[in-house]
Amino acid sequence: MIETILLSMLIIAICVALLSIKLLLKKNGKFASQHIHDNPGLRKQGIHCVIDQDKEARSKRRAF
Repeated sequence: MIETILLSMLIIAICVALLSIKLLLKKNGKFASQHIHDNPGLRKQGIHCVIDQDKEARSKRRAF
């Protein structure tokens, strides 16, 4: 039982370390934004977040 808990904690610690490499090694390192409006590929295709789509539809009085 204790071996399983220790193994689980080791795996979680390794995962956290690997996810934070960019934060630790790069000056002013930070995680990339996960928001749709920050993704240039989606903006290029005209895809917006639901809040922006709702505002646009309400302004055109097409929100059903």
